[in-house]
Amino acid sequence: QVQLVESGGGLVQAGGSLRLSCTSSIRTYSLYSMGWFRQAPGKEREFVAGVGWNGESSRYADSVKGRFTISKDNSKNTVYLQMGSLKPEDTAVYYCAASPSLSPITGQRGYGYWGPGTQVTVSS
Repeated sequence: QVQLVESGGGLVQAGGSLRLSCTSSIRTYSLYSMGWFRQAPGKEREFVAGVGWNGESSRYADSVKGRFTISKDNSKNTVYLQMGSLKPEDTAVYYCAASPSLSPITGQRGYGYWGPGTQVTVSS
């Protein structure tokens, strides 16, 4: 069974930084694009960032552009989300997901595998 596991979440003050990691057991991991989504209390799950299979293409939600950076290390079966200049509105459970699409996509239904999530809390 394919397993994705996020790590790196925690409590941080506004303006601070965190790096989330997601390690996957997918056998052909290098051929998957990866994405990060988040869900805040009372809100729908939303796209945050995505990266293509080879790590050369990426896209971001407007709310995180310039603050977050997604990267993919195929040698380690790991995708990262470097988060900087964090704001209280970034507080959410963050999920990583894998898609058979070679290019990054934003729709939840395009992702076949999901991790259990990691909590990020940003205090004001």
